[in-house]
Amino acid sequence: MITNLTKPISSKLLFAMLVVTLGAEVLLYLTRYSYLAGTLYDAMMVSSFFVGLKLHRRISSSEPQRVTKRQLTLKFTGAFLVFFLGSTIINIYSANTFNDFNVEYDQYIQDYTDMQVEIDDYQAGGKSEETKKESLLTFFEKVDALGADLYTDTLAGLEEVWRLAYIILLLALCKKIFSKRWASGRRDLFLMLALFLTSILFGIDHTLDTVEPWRVKIGAIVTFANMGLLFGLILLWTRNLWVTVLVHSLYDITATLSWHYLDYAVELMTLVVLSVHVFVLTIEKLSTKKQPPQLEAEESVQAAE
Repeated sequence: MITNLTKPISSKLLFAMLVVTLGAEVLLYLTRYSYLAGTLYDAMMVSSFFVGLKLHRRISSSEPQRVTKRQLTLKFTGAFLVFFLGSTIINIYSANTFNDFNVEYDQYIQDYTDMQVEIDDYQAGGKSEETKKESLLTFFEKVDALGADLYTDTLAGLEEVWRLAYIILLLALCKKIFSKRWASGRRDLFLMLALFLTSILFGIDHTLDTVEPWRVKIGAIVTFANMGLLFGLILLWTRNLWVTVLVHSLYDITATLSWHYLDYAVELMTLVVLSVHVFVLTIEKLSTKKQPPQLEAEESVQAAE
């Protein structure tokens, strides 16, 4: 895997990777002061999709054999279940360790939820024509707010593109600086170092766009860094950038729905994913048992080639 990730990088791809990584950091910090910076950051996240198309080939080319649709589905469902379990443990740990961050985060969720309740109460008000028109307008404002949240959550999954870009850049840097150790073949340490550093950056980036006391920031950095580490492990385990992007986006979307619109949306989605995982896994096992021995031998030979 490391050999594929550190293949020669063209000047155009290198420039695009630097823009997606360092450029995104700068814009994310500026969003606390400028709406324009926030808009540009969103545009950069969208454009990072095309960078991801290039980077995905580097990590997916290390697959030992061709992946079927069922196997790809199992990768996604398995990764989502792993992240749900891991994130639950992380949230419990943070809630008991970083009280200031936990209180601040709960207050943010409560404020947003109260705002939605006020909108609903307003919609249930008088029945005059003017009130109906105002209620209809308020309804569309609520839909607009939901759409903006889901749009932001969808783009959040593309943060995994800059993570992979950072990993590749850090590995290339280690290859250059520690050439003797790199040539000896002991490279897993560099990959773990890149994974750790990108997880720390993931945590820090979740504090760049807000101004909070350090006692809150530390809790946020540790919490989201652990989340980032989990996403990074999923990326290396699945060897599929888009599976990781989808898990990230879907989890953020269901978390937003759970906080503000639909109670236990994350848990309900997890049950659906678990059902799909068990169903597809059963089909995969049954099809493997029915597969003729000769066909299995041929596939083994093809995989070896």
